[in-house]
Amino acid sequence: MNVPRRALLGAGAALAAAPLWPSAAEAAAPFRNDLPPAWYRFRIGEFEATVISDGRLPLGEPGPAFPASPPAEITALMQSNFLPVNSANLEQNALIVNTGRHLVLFDTGMGDSMGPASQMFGPTTGRLLRNMRAAGIEPAQIDMVILTHAHCDHCWALVDAQGNRNFPNAQVALSETDLRYWTDPANKTGPAFMTAFIDGATKNLNAYRDRLVMVRDGAEVVPGIQAISAPGHTLGHTMYAVTSGNRTVVNTGDLAHHQVLLLRRPLWEFSFDTDPRMSAQTRARALERFAGERTQLLSYHFSWPGLGHVAKEQEGYAWIPTAMDLTALE
Repeated sequence: MNVPRRALLGAGAALAAAPLWPSAAEAAAPFRNDLPPAWYRFRIGEFEATVISDGRLPLGEPGPAFPASPPAEITALMQSNFLPVNSANLEQNALIVNTGRHLVLFDTGMGDSMGPASQMFGPTTGRLLRNMRAAGIEPAQIDMVILTHAHCDHCWALVDAQGNRNFPNAQVALSETDLRYWTDPANKTGPAFMTAFIDGATKNLNAYRDRLVMVRDGAEVVPGIQAISAPGHTLGHTMYAVTSGNRTVVNTGDLAHHQVLLLRRPLWEFSFDTDPRMSAQTRARALERFAGERTQLLSYHFSWPGLGHVAKEQEGYAWIPTAMDLTALE
């Protein structure tokens, strides 16, 4: 088919004259400016696991969170990993494991139990319950809540603003050391956040006083879930190995808060640690073991959904995220 050159030129001129924006009848849809429910489901052997987001926890400028670290080195590490140098953001990745016998939630996020204090890190937290429901899990189905430790972003959603249990059929497991420390008013000393942290832990944990289970290092909390003492961030901070068949995932809690700063520099100290030096030593030992054994990890504060491995890299470690497999349950 031969098209005359004059016809092609005419068509080109008509296109050039046409407006490049839509008419009023073809106006674009408004921006939504909201986020979809955040949950991710996968298998640990025969167990079904779901990561639920409680939302992003912004620390702001990273310097104050790492007060003993060289500011120029913080900036260089953030820049080299394509992260904003003036804003350290932490995720909150709560793990739910269905063992077939138990439905276990690890940590609860910020919640709203402490009123305005529940938004001390801003309005982007406190989304655990709605995201659980979006994933098809009702809070009343949870029969065990296991706490890695009793900080605000890990236990303040045990109850609602009125003090009612959010998980009415659950026991709550944590270390006795953390229970005693974070419900003792004598520890309202030091940093300003300590008063709110202790008041919040006391309110939330007291609601389950008749349902508390004390975890012991090396012992199973429920079949397939073993406690691993990892003190420092809090004195009773505990990790948990979830094992089914020949597969294990270790929920590291707050062993490390940032996938760059505290992996590349594992001996750096973090301002919210109860014992910063102990925390750094615990972190260094655990990361060495996890890298050598190629253990899959779930980190509460690393980039969503927090699943991955650590690999030795120079004086520190690199975070290798696990690719999300959307066919994993088929």
